[in-house]
Amino acid sequence: MGKSQKKRAMRRHNPMRVPDSHLPKGLESIASSSKNEAILPIVQKMESPDGAERKWACVAVSNLIQNDPSTRRLLQGKNIVGSLITRLSDSEEEVWVEAAGALRNLCIDGGYDICAEMYNKNILAPLKTFVPKISAALSQFLESPKTAPENAQKVVYEFADNAITVLWCLSETSNKALNAINQINLVPFLMSFLASREKLPVSTVTAAAQCLYVLTDDNQPAIDDVRSNAAYTSCLLDVVRAEANVAEGKSKATLDERSSMCKVLTCGILGNVSPLPPPSATSAIDITKDVTLPLLQPVISSLSLVDVSNAVQELVGNQNSEPPQLEKLSLKNTPKTDHKTTTEVELERLESRLRTVQLALEILTGACAMLPDPVSEPAGEEEDVIDEAEYEDVEIGDSPEDAMALDSSTPNGNTDTRPTSLLPALVQPLLALIQPTALSFPPPSGASIHPPTTSALSAIHISALQCLNNIFLSLGASPNPELAADLESGRNVWQEVWSALGKVGIQIERGQERKQDMWEVAVGVLWGIGNIWKGSFPPTEEQVKVIIQFCEGSTDSTIRVKCIGTLECLAHHGPSIDANRTIASYLLSLLPTSSSQSPIGTEPLIQAVSALIDIYSDESAPYDVNFRQGKFEDRLADSVDGVKKAVRAIDRRKERDLRMRGEEVRDNLVAFVRYRRELQL
Repeated sequence: MGKSQKKRAMRRHNPMRVPDSHLPKGLESIASSSKNEAILPIVQKMESPDGAERKWACVAVSNLIQNDPSTRRLLQGKNIVGSLITRLSDSEEEVWVEAAGALRNLCIDGGYDICAEMYNKNILAPLKTFVPKISAALSQFLESPKTAPENAQKVVYEFADNAITVLWCLSETSNKALNAINQINLVPFLMSFLASREKLPVSTVTAAAQCLYVLTDDNQPAIDDVRSNAAYTSCLLDVVRAEANVAEGKSKATLDERSSMCKVLTCGILGNVSPLPPPSATSAIDITKDVTLPLLQPVISSLSLVDVSNAVQELVGNQNSEPPQLEKLSLKNTPKTDHKTTTEVELERLESRLRTVQLALEILTGACAMLPDPVSEPAGEEEDVIDEAEYEDVEIGDSPEDAMALDSSTPNGNTDTRPTSLLPALVQPLLALIQPTALSFPPPSGASIHPPTTSALSAIHISALQCLNNIFLSLGASPNPELAADLESGRNVWQEVWSALGKVGIQIERGQERKQDMWEVAVGVLWGIGNIWKGSFPPTEEQVKVIIQFCEGSTDSTIRVKCIGTLECLAHHGPSIDANRTIASYLLSLLPTSSSQSPIGTEPLIQAVSALIDIYSDESAPYDVNFRQGKFEDRLADSVDGVKKAVRAIDRRKERDLRMRGEEVRDNLVAFVRYRRELQL
């Protein structure tokens, strides 16, 4: 099992602010919605010859779609995306400024589908024309700030924020959109905002940092653009250092959330483009060790999720203002995009703090992965072809005793070349962030009282678990006797993870997919912890039952491998003979027989065989009585031919690593059965 990766192969980040699954009633109400007729005036005014009406329509869309998927879908059905894109070329400045704001909100609240629709309807054509215009206005304001009125500057900065955010969301939608955006050459444009950060609104600078962070995430053209200019990397380091110096002298509570977000984003950009190229002075810096870990640890430690949850509940309970209602909108009652109540501002501030922590966790997860690049085959070089017949007629007694190399089946065999001394310090704040609050997972019977908070909280829990997953796999890859001897710490971590899962529960219904995500990541964390302190935790009957149940309920081979690995670690607890028997019986049920195939996939099968070998490699263990009394040796022998067949079926060219692993486990199984028979216990 590998580590949680920040990089994405197909779809990248999900730009959706609040997934539709958090708003089930909104989706279910589309068919019967009475809003269908009410939105027609908005659509009609979008094409009005009166500029004031066109502006009104754009602002109305911008306000009405937030956290309301039913209205959003209805407007989509009326081609609102196409209409707003057309308005980007409007003859009146106020109209295309508001159209950009509406498109921005659609991107953030609508996610992939709307972003894909925008790309297919050629939104990049007008957006491209705005980049040089914004650059020219920005240069003018910076050189001669008194030549433009403050209101004009405000409009340009807000428009830049909207345009950049749309480009950010589009670049996360698909590789096709990302490749098209690469052609615009945005890096110099975005870096200009960071370079002039002290003279610009922090929200606009943060939008530029967000876009650059996404563009440099596993996207070589943008990475090369940043790395090729020493001034860019120097600027990025200045941003991080300047923010860090300010932070040291102030209370965390007084830090502006957007400034903190900008610092975190810049830290992520540096991680994306590292190592920094020589011969610059910055090339000697180890970004992970010297920047990422020390800077982001205070960020993830700065927030109590329980306090935020309680504050949101209180704010929502006291909220007197109502969201914009379609029937109340008129040209005399034009909605204001920038008018928010004190409660709304505070709710947004709290959400911003949550999103900053979420982003910091995402960056830390990537930093803690520390995986080397895969080694590719030299072009044109033929693989050695192994004669499959070599294993066709191997008898149990034919393998030499010294051929048996018992496989310990650690989750990750990579050698970590970076120091892991900083990683344990992250564990305690991460454990606090995995604990669900009252708003994290609302019951299926009712929607969240504040969907943005629920969305952010559940994302934080999962991101913190992903980070823990990578930390324990990194620690496990570099054996540390001192750490393994610290059983108290191990038990605390183990109990904290189970405590979080207990609050999540195993009843997962429609609209609660994030609970499923929690379990899938958490099982990997349990496996990582279990390997460091193997056999140190007495398994409870409920724990064994739940993991087996989760393994049985999943169709994902990777999840099943995690579950089997965790069960193996539990089975090593010497005094827990009954639990060992339950686990072994389950693992044996996954093996093929002389007359039937394995009921699970090939990779979980290989893991199950490896686990059984590892569990019973020490015949002096107290639980070995289960092996002898249950005649496990005969059951393993009966599985040999089926295991060989399963390994032969692995395509060596498509799944080389799995094939090599399978061949190793197959050989170990043959040798292990022979070894146990020779013991004659």
